[in-house]
Amino acid sequence: SSFLSWGSLNGTLVSQFLLEGLTDIEGLRHLLFAVFLLVYIVAVAGNLGIASLIVMDFRLHTPMYFLLANLSLLDTAYISNTVPQTLVHLLAPVRIMPYRACLTQIFFLHFLAPWECFLLTVVAYDRYAAICQPLHYLVLMGRRTRAGLASISSLLALVNALTHTILAAQLKFCGPRLITHFFCDLPPLLKLSCSSTWANEFALFFFSFLVALAPCTLVVISYIHVVAAVLRIHSAEGRRKAVSTCGAHLTVVCIFYVTSVLCYILPSSAYSGLRERVLSVLYAVLTPVLNPLVYSMRNEEVKRALFQVLGKESAS
Repeated sequence: SSFLSWGSLNGTLVSQFLLEGLTDIEGLRHLLFAVFLLVYIVAVAGNLGIASLIVMDFRLHTPMYFLLANLSLLDTAYISNTVPQTLVHLLAPVRIMPYRACLTQIFFLHFLAPWECFLLTVVAYDRYAAICQPLHYLVLMGRRTRAGLASISSLLALVNALTHTILAAQLKFCGPRLITHFFCDLPPLLKLSCSSTWANEFALFFFSFLVALAPCTLVVISYIHVVAAVLRIHSAEGRRKAVSTCGAHLTVVCIFYVTSVLCYILPSSAYSGLRERVLSVLYAVLTPVLNPLVYSMRNEEVKRALFQVLGKESAS
């Protein structure tokens, strides 16, 4: 087989994998290519546009927009880790993934996704501080505090990525090489290993709680306090806007957290290729598109800054 190398690569026999991809139906592949290309362009343009707008407009140089700019840049990197390769493979007759490229994609996937989990938690805390502790907001979210929270988030995400990548590098692959997914990820990769995967599965289970369930719990607690404070607002219009914004934030957060947890918390024996692909599209493709819309474009200050850049006087 042209996809098998009997040389030594970390003790493995397989040096290249095949990706099953999204579909083998010719007409559907071209349709999915067009859809994914459009989604990718919208996500990258939206996220980079929001980040640029925040940098250019000094009125947006506040703690919340500092976090949103970071989230936008992170979403750009996150979707770029999988979608460009998916676009190439939708048009390619054979979907090859070299061993080292597979490990590299796994590293960035398990670095960027947890970083986003932690950053979404910081955004929720920022909203809690702004609405529930307005007099202490600038102290609670000062420059050193938010820089520290962002740094800790990236460090924890790096520990997660290194753990999974190092453990995956110890696995041996000496037989099947078809990854039943449209990108390289741990659950389908573990099913191909001819060595023990218990350490990898334990790490997936443990870090799923650390980087998803724990932050999700903190996000929900933060928004419970926010909603309680909002309900005390006398203005009905103010309550409606705040509840609408919180609801939209929670919707995006839940999509990202729940789908990612379902992908990684189950043992490899329970892996389902179709289920994983659907869930992966939700958290790896859809969320980076929704984030700029929900967190930024629903915000009046961002709309005003955008209309000013476009040469209009107001966003009304």
